[in-house]
Amino acid sequence: MIVSPICEMLGIKYPIFQGGMAWIADGKLAAAVSNGGGLGIISAMNAGGDYLREQIRIARSLTDKPFGVNIMLMSPHVQEVAKIVAEEKVAVVTTGAGIPNQYVPMWKEAGIKVIPVAASVAAAKMMARAGADAVIAEGGESGGHIGELSTMPLVPQVADAVDIPVLAAGGIGDGRGMAAAFMLGAVGVQMGTRFLLAEECGVHQNYKDMVKKATDVSTTATGRRFGGSTCRVMKNQFARHFLQVEYAPETTAEMVDKLGVGALRKAAVEGDTKEGCFMAGQIAGMVKKEQPAAEIVQEIAAEAEALLKGAAKWVK
Repeated sequence: MIVSPICEMLGIKYPIFQGGMAWIADGKLAAAVSNGGGLGIISAMNAGGDYLREQIRIARSLTDKPFGVNIMLMSPHVQEVAKIVAEEKVAVVTTGAGIPNQYVPMWKEAGIKVIPVAASVAAAKMMARAGADAVIAEGGESGGHIGELSTMPLVPQVADAVDIPVLAAGGIGDGRGMAAAFMLGAVGVQMGTRFLLAEECGVHQNYKDMVKKATDVSTTATGRRFGGSTCRVMKNQFARHFLQVEYAPETTAEMVDKLGVGALRKAAVEGDTKEGCFMAGQIAGMVKKEQPAAEIVQEIAAEAEALLKGAAKWVK
């Protein structure tokens, strides 16, 4: 059995986090992942406090295991949802799109472990100084909003730079990726795309079908031209139109910001394969079957354990 400091810190069986995917990671999915031994995470996305409180209570009705909430710090409701997770005393808060300095004391007082996502060494250092308990080093292979560095160079540099535990994210979808993450200096992994095909994931079936049909070249990155809003998505009519407009000479950063408004909901909730924005990581081509979330967690952990136990064959 894999023994990791993050498991001891959080009281979970396997060092596997489910990513906080907007419009997708709800209380039902989070509970299923946590019941399977990992750490399920609810996405607060850009919704208000009532939605988040409802999802937390749904998760609590389905599991007695620890679970977390992901908060996007650029959300217009960030102040409200930051207070709600403290009031509800969730086990873990993960954050994206900024440094959670102003909220860390409140969360710590509530007994919450704070584990932000970082896409660079500089960001990871700032989060450690802010009092983070651990950090998720996320490479550009991830689905959704991404930074510039890929996972393999990012994780060891972050692990060398901070004295808190590091989890790896981006391009990880099976036990091979998890085993590699440990060798890079991580103590666990976070995955989103693999959990899109969890049976408990309520995303539209069209979204799941797109992932199942994906190959190694089925994703692209939009939003690179002006920086700050780069996003990895599945290639479809929406993505092609976005890239065409983004790189037109007359396009401004403000125009690009407006292009994606509402598109993720069209994909996740409505299943609109033409106008929806289907966020997925580069490992989408590896994800081919729908299965229970617990089975996903346990399968990945077993694969990683077998690989790590057999690693001595490479050393003579």
